[in-house]
Amino acid sequence: MTENVAAATAASAPSRSASYARAGGKGLTIGIVIAAAVTVVGIALWVMQLSGGLVQTGMRNLDSWGLYITGFMFFVGLSAGGLIISSVPKAFGVSGFGGISKVAVMTSIACTVAAIAFVVIDLGQPLRVWELFSSSNFSSPLMWDIIVLFVYLILSVVYLWAQIRADSGAVSTKALRVVSVMALVCAVMVHSVTAWVFSLQIAHEFWYTALLGPWFVVSALVCGTALVMIAAAALRAAGYLQLDEKYLVKMAKLLGVFICVDLYFFGCDLLTSGFPAGEGAAVVDMLVSGPLSTFFWAQIVLSVVTAVVCFVPGLRTTPLLIVASACAIVAIFLKRVQILVGGFQLPNLDLAGPLTSLTITNWNGTMASAYSGMVYFPTSIEFGIALGVIGLGFLIFLLGLKLLPLKPAE
Repeated sequence: MTENVAAATAASAPSRSASYARAGGKGLTIGIVIAAAVTVVGIALWVMQLSGGLVQTGMRNLDSWGLYITGFMFFVGLSAGGLIISSVPKAFGVSGFGGISKVAVMTSIACTVAAIAFVVIDLGQPLRVWELFSSSNFSSPLMWDIIVLFVYLILSVVYLWAQIRADSGAVSTKALRVVSVMALVCAVMVHSVTAWVFSLQIAHEFWYTALLGPWFVVSALVCGTALVMIAAAALRAAGYLQLDEKYLVKMAKLLGVFICVDLYFFGCDLLTSGFPAGEGAAVVDMLVSGPLSTFFWAQIVLSVVTAVVCFVPGLRTTPLLIVASACAIVAIFLKRVQILVGGFQLPNLDLAGPLTSLTITNWNGTMASAYSGMVYFPTSIEFGIALGVIGLGFLIFLLGLKLLPLKPAE
């Protein structure tokens, strides 16, 4: 009787695996086609931007960064968080998250490529990438960021290769642990350097704080963990991964801790800026009741929702964990918007010169009226190009799932 049951189980296993492969293969193919189409549309819009110049965007002289640099910050966080989640268990020899390590690294690679794409788009012309290296200023944090970002991408690819080779025994556990430690250090560094690009800008009140470095790292852990959770749950539903629910719960607990630490850092920064009343109080007013208040309060609400779902055992079901993860990702994006726009929202020039459409977006009127609302909002072409970059990230990730052995080794 036992032998018959075992034989039936063995016979049914290949059919289930084949069914998962067919479902996953078809779904991946459809996803790849859609992502490729979105990427092509984004490239077409980028060509339009190249022909007409950055004046087609909402960026101007007094708010010279916009959606593209916001996307850069956001995707660097997504990539760093995914790599940290993957490398920490191996680096410290602790239990992982049920074999999702290679998938997490693949999300990191895809997000890093998207982050680099946002930088290239923001430069205005792709040939200016060459000028970054031919006319390098190594005392500039921007140059530090470019260097560490490329090193980070290369190291992520090497780390993924090492994990794939380790499954076949070609790479030893000790060597994989060394690479994991290097990946962990680089993941922390890439976000710290990105934070320094902003926090060393003395003229911008909202950016000039020593907390921005650890704040960026924690935000990366929040959205990176959330992204890996969504990817793991989706791949499990598609049959690509056989992942026990306890691993999602384990990541949810981490996500809850990370989001609380992120809110703590935010609270510390706002308290330090607003008490006693001084120049920093303008930052608090701008966020709490000013032009960025919608972004601020939406971030707080979404963060609280994430924490509640992650910490209440009865709410830790797969659908709610996916919702909580999505809320965390949106919350971090909203915070990136606040950081980017908030740095330009408070004028740091008393005599900025004549107001024209080439110097500031809201230029009809006085300087006070120009800064009464948000000084920057993306144009439709910026939204389209950003969507194309997101499509590129999805395309790279889905191609990785289709072409690389990212499933956990048996």
